[in-house]
Amino acid sequence: MRNLWLFLRRYNAFFWFILFFGFSLFLIITNNSFQRNSVLNSSNSVIGNLYAKVNSWKSYLHLGETNDALSKENAQLRKDLQAYKSTDSIKIGPVPVMDSSEFGRYQFIIANVINNSIHQKANTITLDRGSKDGIEKGMGVIAPNGVVGIVLNVSPNFSTVQSLLHPDTRISVTLGRSEIFGSLVWGNNIDYRAATVKEIPNHIKVNKGDKVYTSGYSGHFPKGIFVGTVIQTGISSGDAFLDLRILLSTNFSNLQHVYVVKDLLSNELKTLEESTKDNG
Repeated sequence: MRNLWLFLRRYNAFFWFILFFGFSLFLIITNNSFQRNSVLNSSNSVIGNLYAKVNSWKSYLHLGETNDALSKENAQLRKDLQAYKSTDSIKIGPVPVMDSSEFGRYQFIIANVINNSIHQKANTITLDRGSKDGIEKGMGVIAPNGVVGIVLNVSPNFSTVQSLLHPDTRISVTLGRSEIFGSLVWGNNIDYRAATVKEIPNHIKVNKGDKVYTSGYSGHFPKGIFVGTVIQTGISSGDAFLDLRILLSTNFSNLQHVYVVKDLLSNELKTLEESTKDNG
């Protein structure tokens, strides 16, 4: 203890300098918008690179599982390709398929998950792709086996995603082969494996095991992306509607690779809808 005191006493000028220097930097950053924005941008870049380094080790540890998932995805893609070639109908068996008019409408940007939360009240995901890669705010994000979320913020090299496990996320979905639509929400759930489908008319017969897909109406996702499977029915929400509890197809606890959905017709659609509102 005596040696520590002697050390501090001997170099007290240096420690006072560090203290006042740090305090002056704090005042400059706090009271000047340019310096504050510069520091925030730099810190975001540093944090993003740190996440990328950590994720590279996590990805290495999960190579076996990743390869299995990619193999299953390739098999499903081959199956879907054959289905597209053999028919032009809207639905094939129990699985909805995009209409031929939507062929080529969507592009998919591959990204890696470098940070992911699943136990928060409002969960987000960080990707290693940004505006330089064509990613924009509002784009949908999917995984090989389901829906992930919606792009929230974008920097040149990184982007954050409002996860499906977020109380503000709401996605338009449809039940199996029916034309019954509802809204998928996570709400205040604490289970990262499940979510709720709301606004289902109570006269509709729904069975456990029924599949849930994106409707294509939300503007973020193509029609027919698998979302999950019904595990509980008959949950009364009042009035003339029921809620359904579904098991999500996306495994958020082991999310490594995702696809950001780029709708090539989104600007045209937004312009048309805005002009329609103005005319109204």
